[in-house]
Amino acid sequence: MRRTYRKMMQIALATMVTGGLMLMGQTGMAAPVQPQVQVDSATKNMPNHVASKVLDIPADTTEISLISNVVYEQVPSRGYANVPMQMDILQPKTQQKKPAIVFVTGGGFINANKDNGLQLRMHLAEHGYVVGSINYRVAPTAQFPAPLEDVKAAIRYLKANADRFGIDPARVGIVGGSAGGYLTAMAGTTSGTKTFDKGENLQVTSDVKAAVDLYGLSDLTQIGADYSEDVQARHRSAGATEALWVNGSAVFGGRDGGILADKEAAEAANPIHYISRTSAPMLLMHGTADTVVSPSQTDLLFQALQQKGIPSERYLVKGAAHGGKYWVQEPVLKIITDFFDRYLK
Repeated sequence: MRRTYRKMMQIALATMVTGGLMLMGQTGMAAPVQPQVQVDSATKNMPNHVASKVLDIPADTTEISLISNVVYEQVPSRGYANVPMQMDILQPKTQQKKPAIVFVTGGGFINANKDNGLQLRMHLAEHGYVVGSINYRVAPTAQFPAPLEDVKAAIRYLKANADRFGIDPARVGIVGGSAGGYLTAMAGTTSGTKTFDKGENLQVTSDVKAAVDLYGLSDLTQIGADYSEDVQARHRSAGATEALWVNGSAVFGGRDGGILADKEAAEAANPIHYISRTSAPMLLMHGTADTVVSPSQTDLLFQALQQKGIPSERYLVKGAAHGGKYWVQEPVLKIITDFFDRYLK
């Protein structure tokens, strides 16, 4: 009898200890239970089941949306009263209002493909900018200043629709390459004025806080200045695209002759002509191996900006041609982004 009683007490005591340990685990006094990855019960018991890999990553990269073919204005062109000018917008998906940048493509004054510059545009969007890439009117069906009026209309459109696209309208910049760099310089030097503001959304300004001119033109009469006499002669011809840009086509009411046919009109189409105390800070970059636009072109504008006290800096990219792979390398993209950060963030 005593042995039976002692055995029953040992069993009872063991049960109490086990229950107490379980209770301690439930109340957090024991080591915490590690969370388990849930496996589909329909597959985990299958023969030769192989576990999936699990990624535990921070979600700190902003998602970018593309809004294509947004009409920012309608303009007359060659007998048509309402030709749409469009932009593609890259929009970081955040709740905060963001600075915006207008990207102006190049194209030798005769093309304006807004699909260009994708890597630069994505880089800027990934760093927190709404980026609008535009097309604009080109020669010979249009002539200066109509394309610049388009650029300024695009700036005003983004400001007028700031709430729609999550933009802070007080923080807008502009960047472009080649002919787009020239138009960027024109927008930057005339910033703070009403010059060339025409068309829609005139209740807002076309002012920009910063401009980045990549291998753009500054003096249309000296585009080939660093090259051979043969190249310079071609630029003086009536068929040079800068001549069509300023003079138009003689067949459709323009004047005949090269860029020097009307020196006053050529001067009025140069960004150097418009530098004032309200001009925007400007970054200029040019490749040392550029054989299309003389590297001295951006230096002419840089020296003029410096003389007028406009914040500006200029970089020569060793070995870089007119466009191409050098212009999508991280050091170049970083210089451009850092410049915009300084003035827009």
